[in-house]
Amino acid sequence: MPTSQRRHRTERISLPPLDPQRYAPTPERPVRAKSRVLAHHEDIHAHHHGWGQLVFSISGVVRVSTERATYLVPPSRAVWIPPGVIHAVTAIEQVHLRTLYLHQHPDRIGPGLPSGTVAAAAWADCRVMEVSPLLRELVLQLAQLSHESASEREHWLASLIEDELRRANCLRLGIDLPQDKRLRRFCEALLQDPQRHADLEGWAAEVGASTRTISRLFRQELGSSYVQWRQQVLLARALTLAARRQPMGLIAAELGYASASAFSAMVTRTVGMPPSRFFAEA
Repeated sequence: MPTSQRRHRTERISLPPLDPQRYAPTPERPVRAKSRVLAHHEDIHAHHHGWGQLVFSISGVVRVSTERATYLVPPSRAVWIPPGVIHAVTAIEQVHLRTLYLHQHPDRIGPGLPSGTVAAAAWADCRVMEVSPLLRELVLQLAQLSHESASEREHWLASLIEDELRRANCLRLGIDLPQDKRLRRFCEALLQDPQRHADLEGWAAEVGASTRTISRLFRQELGSSYVQWRQQVLLARALTLAARRQPMGLIAAELGYASASAFSAMVTRTVGMPPSRFFAEA
């Protein structure tokens, strides 16, 4: 195959949101659901909504990025996006997406919580949530009704979904992103291919900055070191590989570790528990 054709087939394609107004939630239909399949080379470009949104995949790993953070989310996990937050969705591999839209009444925040309460305040920011088997099935059923008129069945499914969302466990799986343009280029490049350079010097040279400048920007923008931030990236990638039932030795090799024990030591040092427990809980 000619080089130009190979390049064309691997280029990423940025797509618009799938007719969001068609699925817009209303006081009469406060929870709407839709489904969409993205190929591994497709993205949904940056956009925002006037309502809350929950994104997760039935299969495949998806990356959800905002101005402040990015989230690598395997199946059984979801990202909550508050109203007005600009976000983009990237398919790490082919993904079968399910999206929930939640109506935002002035007196109700998130899944029907009264505004001004401690519980409601937690929904003001993006968060990663556990998708229980019941929540997963409820969303699948609601998405099947997306092209139909409002019904009693939709009403009861929506009520159960809101109740499951209020009960869902939250997980700290986000990776903070900087505002500085130089450091942002650095972080985006590392997210795309963490193994491209073996050390900070290689990455700094790629973005045209000194290691001293990069280190200073990490402290100023993200409150962490390069090593700490990179470990969060590797943990997020490890989680996506674990979701595919990959063995520990293969995960370690994929992330550039010489052995499973070296990778296990990094995970234990970073999160305070061995990989088996971390993957089970996260």
